[in-house]
Amino acid sequence: MTIKVGDKLPEGTLYESTEFDSATSCPLKPQALAVADLVKGKKIVIFGLPGAFTPLCSAQHLPGYIANYDKLKAKGVDEIWCLSVNDGFVMAEWGRHVKANGKVRMLADGSATFVKALGLDQDLTAKGMGVRAQRFAMIVNDGKVEHIAVETGGFEVSNAESILSKL
Repeated sequence: MTIKVGDKLPEGTLYESTEFDSATSCPLKPQALAVADLVKGKKIVIFGLPGAFTPLCSAQHLPGYIANYDKLKAKGVDEIWCLSVNDGFVMAEWGRHVKANGKVRMLADGSATFVKALGLDQDLTAKGMGVRAQRFAMIVNDGKVEHIAVETGGFEVSNAESILSKL
């Protein structure tokens, strides 16, 4: 069942790497983070997408949230999360590549356990991508979903501008 407005986020663990090795420039070991701890007392915009470094995700979805960071903060958003079914190393490198650091938290759900718990997974095995997140965005306040928008084939309801209009 897909999460809906009024629901609490399910328990889950996400992974984040924010530091890089000075000698190799590679991301350091991602840290396991409990979702319940991350959301406590915060208003968060979470947007999910199929994959790091994929065309629409890299060209529009993530950059839109980076570009609108100040506007989202001005509307009372404490944090912005980019959630993808990739490992923490890939998410860290992608965040560095698009200069998301300090604006958008790049959170990994490498085994798709959290997106499955949200009911927002999709099977892209036939396209060689395995199980991934659907394209979505939600506004979460203290762990409770206030707004959720799931794309049904386009890119109209989960972009930063659409979420700004819901705050």
